Amino acid sequence: MAKSILIKDTTVSERAQIVREALGMDSDCEGVDFSDMYDDYIYGLKELTDINREFSEKHAGEVVAGELTKPSGCALR
Repeated sequence: MAKSILIKDTTVSERAQIVREALGMDSDCEGVDFSDMYDDYIYGLKELTDINREFSEKHAGEVVAGELTKPSGCALR
């Protein structure tokens, strides 16, 4: 069984490690500083699902299928 990543079940250092592992890339990607984006999770203010949902709602429709073949500037590993 996987360990919970909810704020109530993790420490600040565990949440920081979860974010680092989840990003698996440079934390600055086309002007979006993902490490700052997840500070509210790391410091116990918002759950990951809330942050990701808010980001998706804010940026919905910005990526068009035809644009997926262009280099994004993010080095995915």
